[in-house]
Amino acid sequence: MNQETASRAGGKPQRKTGLETEVQWLKGVGPKHAVSLGKLGIETVGDLLFYMPRRYEDRRNLPPIGFLKPGQQATIRGEIVDIRSRKGRGGKVILTVTVGDGTGHVRLIWFNQPWLRKTLESVKGEVIAFGMVKESRQIMEMSSPEWEAVEDDDDSEDFARITPVYPLTEGVQQWVVRRAARSAVDYFGDQLKDPLPKELRKSHDLPDLAWTVRQMHGPDGEKEQEQARRRLVFEEFLFLQLSLQMRRAEVKQEIGTVFPISKIGSDEMPDGGTLFAEGVERLPIWEELVKMLPFEMTDAQRRVTQEIFDDMERPAPMNRLLQGDVGSGKTAVAAAAMLAAVRCGWQAALMVPTEILAEQHHVNFRELFDPVGVRVGLLVGRMGARAKKKAVDGALSGELQIVVGTHALIQDKVEFAKMGLAIIDEQHRFGVMQRAALRGKARENPDVLVMTATPIPRTLTMTLYGDLDLSVIDEMPPGRKPIKTHWKLPHERPQVYASVRKLLDGKRQAYFVCPMITESIKMQTQAAVDLHYRLSEDVFKDFRVGLLHGQMKSAEKEEAMNRFRNAELDVLVSTVVIEVGVDVPNASVMVIEDANRFGLSQLHQLRGRVGRGRYQSYCVLIADGRTADAQRRLEVLVQTTDGFLIAEEDLRIRGPGDMAGTRQHGELDFRFGDLIRDGVLLEEARSAAIAVLADDPGLASKKNADILNRVKQRRSEESLITVS
Repeated sequence: MNQETASRAGGKPQRKTGLETEVQWLKGVGPKHAVSLGKLGIETVGDLLFYMPRRYEDRRNLPPIGFLKPGQQATIRGEIVDIRSRKGRGGKVILTVTVGDGTGHVRLIWFNQPWLRKTLESVKGEVIAFGMVKESRQIMEMSSPEWEAVEDDDDSEDFARITPVYPLTEGVQQWVVRRAARSAVDYFGDQLKDPLPKELRKSHDLPDLAWTVRQMHGPDGEKEQEQARRRLVFEEFLFLQLSLQMRRAEVKQEIGTVFPISKIGSDEMPDGGTLFAEGVERLPIWEELVKMLPFEMTDAQRRVTQEIFDDMERPAPMNRLLQGDVGSGKTAVAAAAMLAAVRCGWQAALMVPTEILAEQHHVNFRELFDPVGVRVGLLVGRMGARAKKKAVDGALSGELQIVVGTHALIQDKVEFAKMGLAIIDEQHRFGVMQRAALRGKARENPDVLVMTATPIPRTLTMTLYGDLDLSVIDEMPPGRKPIKTHWKLPHERPQVYASVRKLLDGKRQAYFVCPMITESIKMQTQAAVDLHYRLSEDVFKDFRVGLLHGQMKSAEKEEAMNRFRNAELDVLVSTVVIEVGVDVPNASVMVIEDANRFGLSQLHQLRGRVGRGRYQSYCVLIADGRTADAQRRLEVLVQTTDGFLIAEEDLRIRGPGDMAGTRQHGELDFRFGDLIRDGVLLEEARSAAIAVLADDPGLASKKNADILNRVKQRRSEESLITVS
């Protein structure tokens, strides 16, 4: 940095140089404002250059206040003409500030922020405010708007431009960040080193980094700002995809378990005679599956099973994600994979998120595997000490060839004699560390299959599971009738109950699902305990009505579920504890109370508990749908039973973070990208990453040195993330 730049930056000796320069040395910052910037995590010039605006205000043509229309988000500029405060309900202070510009007035309202009055009274000139406009008694209003005072510097021609608006925290003013960012761009922007090679930028029509950062902090126009943002999003997605593809390649280089599946049942199979119980015919795997399964696999099930078998026969560990909509038959595919592992002399483990699901899988697998001499065990937390010890000993000795369990499988005392296949069902319920812990129970690198009945949009799949191979069951078993879904308003409950009664009279069974266990003062929702009382004592008092929720003891939950499964109950009132995996073919109607309280994917999962038998099934959503989002969710459920369409819509409504649940690798914490808006760009970045690695697999060439450093940095940060 030359002397002139040093002088502009403060004229004092620098402790660090370049992008590591502390922000206090920037022109217009100093120690006082550096403290404010520090609250935002901005310590250095580099931090500041990449602290990007969250939105922009086009101040080239601000609308006159008199032209405001209700229902629009708008930015206005005017003088404060009145400030008043009063106490509302509960003693909360309501501050109202009237702003005018000669064409009209708008009232700005803040709730319970009394300290703002003194700040606003100190404003000498005009203010800028941004918020949602609504109409109220002859004057437009903005509730809790963003605002800032128009500084003296802003009265220049620079004011009439597209102005950045930065995310702030309490005690930090917008003009401080804006002035500091401008100074950083002016004096240090040209020092930015572009990590992307020129050829890569050219092939994807990307501007260089220095121009990009300058346009992000002070765009010349909407087009330039969008070009700059596109560059940053592409770069972010590229580094993610490079990291995922390199991780995928590394796994394929590892030495794993080789399952000679194609030799099962033949004389070529090592120890072939000892892998079948006495009296069990030695058959090739596909022949044995045909005999073992009580139904014929669909074409999709056979296709994904063969993909899994092909992986298992390779020396590299399998690392595969199996997606399938509710009721598509993932359990049968898992059973096929486990049978193949056992017939090759290995153990298999299946980890599921709930005890109810584990117990159901255990029962179903015993029915499948007992006749072919394969020993299946159960390990869940609620088991007594003796039963638990027997299961742990069976896994360690190898007596149990398949072990089904919950988180209990990854406890320290649990060990396997020879686990070669680890399957995780409803994988989104588990964190990274939990999945790794199950894999770590094997003495060698096991094959890993993760399954989900929650369809995942393609953009999320590429982001969260880009390091996995993907199989999709895109076909439902024959004879399955689509579930008919209806949305009813709360006052229509009597008609709903009458319809349910007709099905109960026909010896069908019904679920009633509630969002809460007991009544809440804060949330006016239907509670399971209260609904159970009303249905059992009044509405369906001539039927057998059971109750199931998460606060019941394990034995009580198991008894309630078994009674419903065995048709000893006609109606089961439950919370979302039945969301995953519960399978009662005779249940043909589900009524979901306060359906607006649930997300789209969760409603789809709940609905999937019916329609599992040969009878026409129904799902009734009872909700008032007061908000636009709630109405949209309910309408989507009524219109389609396609889980992948529902997942795409859920992504648009809820966003990727909420939809994915736990942020499994930190990969959803994007600074610039948006999976909903930028799906096409994510595809482009993925293709670019694959092409870069095809040309330079280890990113060892000089032109990719900066890319390699960034990818290493990303992977280092990911390794520090702990997910529960």
